[in-house]
Amino acid sequence: MKINSPLEAYKYLPQTNCGECGEATCMAFASKLIDRSGKTTDCLPLIKEKKFAKKLAELDRLLAPEIREVVIGVGDRAVKIGGDDVLYRHKLTFFNKTKMFFDVTDTMEDAALVDRVKSIANFKKFYVGRNLLIDGVAIRSVSNDPAKFSAAVKKVSEVGIPMIFCSFNPAVLKAGLEAAKDANPLLYAANKDNWKEVGELALEYNVPVVVSAINDLDTLKSLTKTFSDAGIKNIVLDPGTYPSGKGMKDSFTNFLKIRRAGIMGDTEIAYPILALPFTAWMSGISDPVSASYWETAMAAVFTIRYGDVMILHSLEPYATLPEVHLAETIYTDPRTPVAVDSKMYKVGTPDENSPVLFTTNFALTYYTVESDLSSNGINCYLLAVNTDGIGVEAAVAGGQLTADKVKDAFEKSGFDLKTDVNHNTVITPGLAARLQGDLEDKLGAKVLVGPMDSGRLPGFMEKNWPPKK
Repeated sequence: MKINSPLEAYKYLPQTNCGECGEATCMAFASKLIDRSGKTTDCLPLIKEKKFAKKLAELDRLLAPEIREVVIGVGDRAVKIGGDDVLYRHKLTFFNKTKMFFDVTDTMEDAALVDRVKSIANFKKFYVGRNLLIDGVAIRSVSNDPAKFSAAVKKVSEVGIPMIFCSFNPAVLKAGLEAAKDANPLLYAANKDNWKEVGELALEYNVPVVVSAINDLDTLKSLTKTFSDAGIKNIVLDPGTYPSGKGMKDSFTNFLKIRRAGIMGDTEIAYPILALPFTAWMSGISDPVSASYWETAMAAVFTIRYGDVMILHSLEPYATLPEVHLAETIYTDPRTPVAVDSKMYKVGTPDENSPVLFTTNFALTYYTVESDLSSNGINCYLLAVNTDGIGVEAAVAGGQLTADKVKDAFEKSGFDLKTDVNHNTVITPGLAARLQGDLEDKLGAKVLVGPMDSGRLPGFMEKNWPPKK
C-alpha cells in the first residue's frame, strides 16, 4: 500500500528525534519524505544501523511514486518526467512539471538549425519569482539518412540541453546515439515493427525510450511489458495524439485510461506519457497561425490530463507563453502558496532618504508591488513580511499580518527605521490601513497609509513623499 501521509512514514523511522537529518523531530522528517524535499538517506540511523535495514527497504518501496520517474538529458538542464502518485493534484500534488521539447529537422540549413536551437535554449520568461524555460529539442529525422541525422545531433548537442531523437529507423537512432553517447536522449520510438532493434539500442546505450502504439492500448501494454521484462525500465508511453475530431477524443480517453491504471497499481503501464501537439501541423490546416493556435489548445488539454512530456513546433510568443504558464500553474502545489523569502529587499538604488514599504511574502503580491515600484523608477526599501504566502487583505483578516508580525520582520531583517533612513517612516498597504495605529505604537515610527492598489504608488509618492515633518 502506498504511503501518502507523514504519520504512515513515521512508523518506519527510528523515532528517536536525534536531529541528524536536520529536522527537530522524526515526524518533521516524515513530512519531508512525503513532499519529497527529503530522502531516506538523510536519516543516518536508518541507513547505518543494521536493525533498520528491513524498514529502510520497505520505506523506500512504499515511498516510490506510482508512475515511474524518468530522466532525460544530463547536467543542470536534465529533466525529470513522471513520478506522480495521484490523479488529482489537490490530493497531494503533481511533482514533475510537463516538459516541453520543440522540434528541429535534420534537413534544415545549418544556420537555421543553429538559430532555432539557440532560441529554444535561451527562452526565458520571468514569472512570479522564477524563470520559465523551454526544456529541450526534439530532432526529427525527415531525411531518414543516418549521416544527416548524426550531423544535426552534433550541432544540437553543443548547446547542452536535453534531446529527443525522433525516427522509426533504428539505423538513424543509432547514428544519433553515436554522435551524442553521453547525452542520455529519449528515443522516439519503438513500435510493433522495430521494437526488437530499438529495444536493443535502449539497452546498449542505457537511454530512455518511447514505446508507441497509436490508439491501441493492448499493443502498447504488451510492448511495454516486453521491454520491462528485457530490463528496460526507463520507458515513456505514446498512445497517439490525434489533432481533431473523434481521434482527439480517443487520444484524450487513452491518456486518462493509462494514468488511471498506473495510479491504481497496474505496474505494467505505470510510466510517463508523451503527447504530440505538433500533429496539429499535420492536420491539413494551411494557415500557420491557425495551426499554432490548435497546437497550443492541444498542449493545454494534455498538460491538464496527463502529458508528462510534449513535442511542439510553434515558437511564437502567443503559443509558448500560454503553454509554459499553464504548466507552471498546474504543477504548482495547490496546498502551499508560492512565497518569496521574508526579508528586506532593495528596489533600485535606495539611500537614507528613500521610502520604506512593506507587503506580504505571497509571491504574486510581492512581485506585483516590486514591478510597480521598479518600472516607475521609485528607489525604495521593500520588506516582505512572512504571512505564510497569503496576500495582504486575507492575511489582515486571518491574523497572519499584524503589527507584531511587521515589527518582527523588521527586527529579523536587521533594518532600523531610526538609523538606516533619516525619516523614520514606513508606508503600509492600503488594504492594511487598520493596522496604522498599532504599527505606530509597535514600531515607534510614522506610518503612512498607501493606496489600495500598488499601481497607484507613483501618484501616491508624488503627493506624499518626502513625508511632511
